[in-house]
Amino acid sequence: MELASTQQGYGPARERFISKTFNHLGGAILSFTAIEVILFKTGVAEVLAKGMMTMSWIIILGAFMLVGWLASRAAHTVESLAMQYVALAAYILAEAIIFIPILFIANQLAPGAIANAGLITVLATVGLVGVAYMSRKDFSFLGSILKWAGLVALVLIASGLIFGFQLGMFFSVAMVALSGAAILYDASNVIHHYPEDRYVGASLQLFASVAMMFWYVLRILISLRD
Repeated sequence: MELASTQQGYGPARERFISKTFNHLGGAILSFTAIEVILFKTGVAEVLAKGMMTMSWIIILGAFMLVGWLASRAAHTVESLAMQYVALAAYILAEAIIFIPILFIANQLAPGAIANAGLITVLATVGLVGVAYMSRKDFSFLGSILKWAGLVALVLIASGLIFGFQLGMFFSVAMVALSGAAILYDASNVIHHYPEDRYVGASLQLFASVAMMFWYVLRILISLRD
């Protein structure tokens, strides 16, 4: 597929695609936020959190990684626009549920950490997207690095579950770096490679990377309050 980036700039169709993708990303973030607010205001989140917190954090981390992988697969394989919307909605809902325990703990142990983690994540995302857009560099070479790093992360999570050790601060910092690279990679693919009718799937992929960064930034902030 010919790259859309040129020295003169992107064509009108590509610009519309990029705009639609990032508008959908913003909509996904707002939808995720709205679901969490509803769950916490109604008390459903507390009930779910107490049930989920009986499980090992390693299991929750594994579920988080698995759902992210499924989202990536959907973003790359689903052709129908309607099915892309279904996949995006299902992923947002799944992430909202998976996030409940860590948000509940943050509310209890580290007031203000959620807002701070959200601000850090948004600023980092805007900065990384800006780098991809302004530099017009193709960061697709990061793909193989991200695959191997993601595999290593899954192995560490599985090992922690099997052998009973905790994944501490170093792991969280490494995962923030990994998620930053993923956002840069995804933004580059949006600019250069995604078909222009796949803006919903592209936004799903980006949202998965943004959610991963938010998760691990929040883990770091909670750890700093312990």
